[in-house]
Amino acid sequence: MILSHTNSIIMKKILTASVFLILIPILVIAQEKDATVNKLRSIADGVIEDASFKLIDQNGKKYSSISDAPSGAELKLQSAYNDWRYWNGVLNIAMMQLGELLNDSVYIKFPEKNISFSFSSYSYFEKKHKEENKWNYPFGQFFIMEELDDCGAMGASVIEVFKKDKQEEYKSYIDKAEEHIMKEQDRLIDGTLVRSFPYKMTLWADDLYMGLSFISRMGELIGDSKYFDFAAKQVINFHKYLFDQDKELMYHCWYSDIKKNGVALWGRANGWAMVAQIDLLERLPQNHPQRDTLLKLLEKHAAGISKYQGSEGLWHQLLDKPDSYLETSCSAMFVYTIARAVNKGYLDKRYSSIALKGWEGLMSRIHADGKIEGVCTGTPIGDDLTFYYLRPAPLNDIHGIGTVILAGTEVLNLLE
Repeated sequence: MILSHTNSIIMKKILTASVFLILIPILVIAQEKDATVNKLRSIADGVIEDASFKLIDQNGKKYSSISDAPSGAELKLQSAYNDWRYWNGVLNIAMMQLGELLNDSVYIKFPEKNISFSFSSYSYFEKKHKEENKWNYPFGQFFIMEELDDCGAMGASVIEVFKKDKQEEYKSYIDKAEEHIMKEQDRLIDGTLVRSFPYKMTLWADDLYMGLSFISRMGELIGDSKYFDFAAKQVINFHKYLFDQDKELMYHCWYSDIKKNGVALWGRANGWAMVAQIDLLERLPQNHPQRDTLLKLLEKHAAGISKYQGSEGLWHQLLDKPDSYLETSCSAMFVYTIARAVNKGYLDKRYSSIALKGWEGLMSRIHADGKIEGVCTGTPIGDDLTFYYLRPAPLNDIHGIGTVILAGTEVLNLLE
């Protein structure tokens, strides 16, 4: 009886220990999820608080609409979150995805309210435009459609809003953006999309996202394979011109006049290209003839990116230059792409640790008030590496806000 009683005690201890060992990882994941949600809410709530959807005059008086302002008022936007720039398109999409995941109607409605405000406000600034630089005007990229970043990312967010609110003026803008990207944007003889600057017919890695964020969604919206064929061709061609097979990274640009790449393996350019690839793959028909090719290109790019992750989980401004600063927006794009690719089954689950370590690093960049540090400001193509080394990274630069929200949202899905 004594032996039996002792065995019973031992068995109870073993069972208790076993349950405890099972609960530890569950509790850790729950804590990680809670911490992630808190960080994401701090960012999103900061956006909601700052995005006033108002215009202000030279005296600081605020107006909710153009019609409320006197005819002679000189107006500008109170908040940059309400402008029509490509980074606002990314933010709109990120807020919608976060809202849907957290079932938060305030976040979900943000892009709808933002798009509506833009359509009711842009004409005032269009009438005042005197051929100056579009960047000098609120909504300048709305009424001046010259390059892919003028319409691609914002157009993608208009499509997402149009799915819920089928206004005719939204459809007209979507049609205009489609016409520009598919027919009017500069391109090489083989159809690869390029820009008119800094030198004629320059291929920018950034533009894989600026074009495909819209075209992928257009294919999904219309159900026409021509958009998927066009998008797949762009991914394949961008890899052909920009991808370094040894370093497994993309150069920022390719100069068609001298048929050479630029100097920089810039982080955010690689980030744009990777997000574009995931945007396409999750909308691409399962039987598309280029699907396997695109999956292999994504995996090769992800494998390359993974080799350059720093010990903090973050990546550098110049990916192959560890003496360049750790940069937040590209790190967020890599985390988002890898986490989403694992969640969708495009990458092996062993890539999960790269995304999770990356998010750990990103969490350290988010302040208690939701402001984000370490985001490189807007960056054109530079002809020397020093240009990239010295790009400023002001606190809460708007280029990184949407991408960090996207990364955290997808990590939450990964933790599930």
